[in-house]
Amino acid sequence: MKRAIELDFPFEMIDEIAELESYRKEINRPIYYIHKWWAKRLGSVFRAIVSGSLSENCWSNFHEQQNYAGKVVLDPFMGSGTTLGESIKLGAKVIGCDVNPVSTFIVKQALTSVNLNDLETEFQAIEKDVKNEILSFYTTKVPGASKHTPALYYFWVKIVTTPDGEEISLFSSYVFSKNAYPKKKPESQILCPLCENIFTGKYNSINEQCPQCTHIFNPQIGTVKGAKVFDKYGKEYKIKDLVNDNNHAPNHKLYAILALNEQGKKVYIKPTEFDHKLFNRAKQRFEELKKELPLPTMAIRFGYNTKQAKGYNYHYWHDFFNERQLLCLGILLKRILKIENTTIRDQFVCLFSGTLEFNNLFCSFKGEGTGAVRHLFSHHILKPERTPLENTVWGIDGKSSGSFSTLFKSRLLKAKAYLDNPFEIMIDNSKTKRTSKKLVCSTPIDVVITDDWNSFKAKDNSALVLNGDSSILDIPDSSVDAIVTDPPYFDFIHYSELSDFFYAWLSKALSDEYAYLSHPDSSHKNEVQDKDYQQFSYKISKIFAECFRVLKSEGLMCFSYHHSTIEGWIAIYNAVTQAGFNIVAAHPVKAEMSVSTPKSAAKEPINLDIILICKKQNESSIIKYNRINLKKNIEKYMQRFDSIGRNLSSGDKFVIACSQAISFASCNNITEKETTELLQRISSY
Repeated sequence: MKRAIELDFPFEMIDEIAELESYRKEINRPIYYIHKWWAKRLGSVFRAIVSGSLSENCWSNFHEQQNYAGKVVLDPFMGSGTTLGESIKLGAKVIGCDVNPVSTFIVKQALTSVNLNDLETEFQAIEKDVKNEILSFYTTKVPGASKHTPALYYFWVKIVTTPDGEEISLFSSYVFSKNAYPKKKPESQILCPLCENIFTGKYNSINEQCPQCTHIFNPQIGTVKGAKVFDKYGKEYKIKDLVNDNNHAPNHKLYAILALNEQGKKVYIKPTEFDHKLFNRAKQRFEELKKELPLPTMAIRFGYNTKQAKGYNYHYWHDFFNERQLLCLGILLKRILKIENTTIRDQFVCLFSGTLEFNNLFCSFKGEGTGAVRHLFSHHILKPERTPLENTVWGIDGKSSGSFSTLFKSRLLKAKAYLDNPFEIMIDNSKTKRTSKKLVCSTPIDVVITDDWNSFKAKDNSALVLNGDSSILDIPDSSVDAIVTDPPYFDFIHYSELSDFFYAWLSKALSDEYAYLSHPDSSHKNEVQDKDYQQFSYKISKIFAECFRVLKSEGLMCFSYHHSTIEGWIAIYNAVTQAGFNIVAAHPVKAEMSVSTPKSAAKEPINLDIILICKKQNESSIIKYNRINLKKNIEKYMQRFDSIGRNLSSGDKFVIACSQAISFASCNNITEKETTELLQRISSY
């Protein structure tokens, strides 16, 4: 009997829901957003994939409560745990494994149900113990104010020194704060390069006169252009050359503060002697306490995603933070580790780790009218920020973004509440204006997390969450009903290089209790990541072969994939077929949000994932069809997208064509050379 997803995938309906989910993912699927993970796939899409992999003949209504009790779903690349969460909501039991220890830790925390009152009580206790101490290092004196008021954000700029001894601030522009929608709200904050006065002007102004020193300048032109910096005489230098003259990361200069005045309104001010003395006091306190604080000591490995940071002389993960940040983060983590209830403690450790993303010297200012802090992973590389933004670690109620207290309310509490009432988005197009609502159509997520097969089998509501090599799973043959996953792409994000940022702190905090957090770093010799497509194919094929072993004879292995090169498609084709599977169907569906930073920078971004449906090679999985039908399949998908008004980029059309080609090749058993030739011809379709 064929499963629903072998026959079709209703992406027209799913895409509409996924599009809405993608704009506020942390609200619509909060359990996967307590902590950072890369290339998270949309929960609504994976709910549909899991359902289609387990149901027969026709699609169950997306919003109906479904119960696949007794079914087991495996994800060998569990990442943030999307497959696991969606499968549990559908009534199935789950097994998840990831080679990365950060993934294992955050998935366990995401799926652990805890009492909201217990979390609130513990938060209040933490607040009582450390809030005032931390906030004492984030205060300022607004001109004309009678008392000190909170500082929300500190604006820093990197400094380089020329061979002649001139210090140059690395400004590409002197417009340092503008609205997220500047054409609607053109008012911006401008820094005078001569006297460092802060004043208001238009975001696109090319001629300004400082009201304090009367200096006339073009605020769009700074000292930096591309990779070069210019001294006061106009002589140019490569920034990298000036940075490499030192054996330490560049120094920083504080040039502006966004604070609250006595009426609680946001104001931009120029730093005064008070602010510099306060920072020095934080540095002094840090020197006094640093041996007592659980701070990272791990070195940064050289790799594709870390080479830019290493090139700026960032050698250790603690180099990503200034002394005030290390002091306040250390004080906070030290207090969290004193929590006696280990379940509650680990929830707060996970929240703390997620907070690091918004509290380091690789963050920048997004602007007014939006979440103020652009986190360090806005690019898929660790790109040194020339004008970093220092956040307030604890945060100010109703004013801060990306701080510990605000993320507690917006992420951790909402994630735990979602476990009790896991909702879906329902769209109503019957009226003139499209409306949506949240509908609870799953039983609460209440699982017992185990780490061995016997414990997993003993309880109906258990979830097996493993850390290790998914090519060697300690589970029996033919024990899994479906495999649903999102594997890494061979030449894209190197997860362990990036996750070391978090691992450096997590291992320091919990290595004595969890063996998977006691390794030197978060890498593994068998992690599936390689620039060479043949090596990538070999590594992932070993995991697919293990999937073949544990999958029942009529079960499906479904995974999302896309790639912009023919090599990428050959790599996945070889991996699947050499593991013993045929690709019996390939369906396009919405991928991550189309306005994400890497996508928005691409000329022809790929906004689609392809769901590859794989079945063990046997007579029932072979679908013989000719090249005419192959072209018809491609045209069918193009027409379906056209019918819903979805414009496809050339990248989208490329992945649709390639996916249908490898499905054709798989089911017709043609050689790798013939498949490559087919891809070359069909990819320009």
